Amino acid sequence: MKKLLAILLAVVMVVCLSATAFADYPDKGINVICPWGAGGGTDNCLRAFCAALEKQLGVTLTVDNLTGAGGVIGHEAIADAEPDGYTFGMITWELPSYLPQDMSEYTYESYIPLCRVNTDASAITVNTKWAADNGVTDLASFIAYCKDHPGEVTMGGSSSGSVWHVGGGYLMNAAGIDIKMITYSDGAASAAKAAAQGEITGVTISAAEARSFVEAGDLTMLGIMSAERNSVFPDVPTCQEEGYDLIWGTWRGLALPLGTDEEVVKVLSDACAAAIEDPDFVEFMKNAGQTISYLNAEEYTEFLAQETENVPAAMVAVGLIEE
Repeated sequence: MKKLLAILLAVVMVVCLSATAFADYPDKGINVICPWGAGGGTDNCLRAFCAALEKQLGVTLTVDNLTGAGGVIGHEAIADAEPDGYTFGMITWELPSYLPQDMSEYTYESYIPLCRVNTDASAITVNTKWAADNGVTDLASFIAYCKDHPGEVTMGGSSSGSVWHVGGGYLMNAAGIDIKMITYSDGAASAAKAAAQGEITGVTISAAEARSFVEAGDLTMLGIMSAERNSVFPDVPTCQEEGYDLIWGTWRGLALPLGTDEEVVKVLSDACAAAIEDPDFVEFMKNAGQTISYLNAEEYTEFLAQETENVPAAMVAVGLIEE
């Protein structure tokens, strides 16, 4: 009997200590990992959302860009972090593409999904001077040029097998053209800069990530792979409007390392639900042309499970992996 009471007392003490340990969470700054480079769409979205989260949590959130290996380094760092609630990060579309390519064994089941924040459609954007020199004024004339010059047009995305790389593959399949995809392991920001400088013909990254170069006049957007026009670029037609049934895009959301205490998860989940409606964040996303597509933890987990099937199937369709 005494032994049983001792065991029960020990269990109660552990529970009490655990509750006490997280009673004041968070009581210090939080590190938030971004698997992609500074200035890209993921980085911009994450920093804006962290600013909104700071208002809810009352502590500083510091974004750490851990790039390389097509996003694998940052994604694995999130999963491998100490599960104390003081390190989490943003996982992206690329995660379910890693295992099929033998790039990483990590899947969505390697994390505790927190919430989906954003989705963004791919845009077909080209160097403005190149377009003027070659009579390209819209998606149809771009496709016509590609058909007349097979394999000559170079389009940039992110890393090999990334959402923007696969988006380029979809463009080739849908339009019946042959273009050369150039990959950038540190993300879309580098691809956009290369296109603006004329090092490549254009990019298949998101409208938001190409925005600054479009507004500067260095890049011209020809079409958006979405069912609806982008609010920042209302004059740019969708690919569907131009006769090509092409819808493709990325998603971004927060995730924690496995083993994180349930109380911490709840605090962060509640903070995310409030931060997603923060007026400053909403305004930032609107101005940036990024779509807020919030899913709570349960909904996000279901979404990720479906993406684990959808993404490999898409990669098979563009020849990146075998069925």
